[in-house]
Amino acid sequence: MTEIKDALLIVLDVPNFIRVDGIEDLEYREILKIDHHPAEDIKGSVDWTDTTKSSTCEMITELLLETKLLMDTKIAENLYIGIVFDSDRFLLQNTSLNTFNTVYKLLNTSKINFVPLYDNLYERSINEEKFRAYLANNIEISENGMGYIYVKDEILTKYKLENVAVSNQVNNFYFIKELICWMFVVYDEKNEIFKVNIRSRGPKVNLIANNYNGGGHQYASGARIKDFKDVESLHKDLEEACKEYLKEQEN
Repeated sequence: MTEIKDALLIVLDVPNFIRVDGIEDLEYREILKIDHHPAEDIKGSVDWTDTTKSSTCEMITELLLETKLLMDTKIAENLYIGIVFDSDRFLLQNTSLNTFNTVYKLLNTSKINFVPLYDNLYERSINEEKFRAYLANNIEISENGMGYIYVKDEILTKYKLENVAVSNQVNNFYFIKELICWMFVVYDEKNEIFKVNIRSRGPKVNLIANNYNGGGHQYASGARIKDFKDVESLHKDLEEACKEYLKEQEN
């Protein structure tokens, strides 16, 4: 491996070092960071953090449209898909008038044909659909509206899927009435960690995830955990947050 010294580390769409792979032995001097998550331990020498934005792609689109930097068709397509994906089709809370205005300018400037782009974003195999049905049939939902499922390796093997399939499904549970918060857990054997995806329609979960090598948005966070006991502890903390949230709604 080529040794790199005095590098510029460019960090996009991630607020903490624990979630950046491959930089342990990299000698970098400066950090350039663009992110829409709440600020954590990554502090860039050049740091553009804006939690009001729907996505980092929205921010980069604004940057390209407002400067002399060039944007070809492929870049425009990728930025559009990034905005659509990270806002979950403009459904999440950080979607704003500025988001739609930026998308309008992007489409008007680039003239891309965006309709075919959805095929790559949402097309899935029948095994993935069967896996989604498995998740719906097996998720545990408490009386406080807390959902939990740990997907073991044998389940992924059964459906012929990689562990990334778990995180790909987590947003599909946003409109289940009985859920106000839910966590999906899968074990990453290569990195020897439990990967946890958390979503919420009520309690703010990012500060809780921060206690477990995680973080993210108030209502969409994740964590990387070494010990399964900590996974169980995180589950209990989220359950308590749901309980407190329901009490607040009653008052």
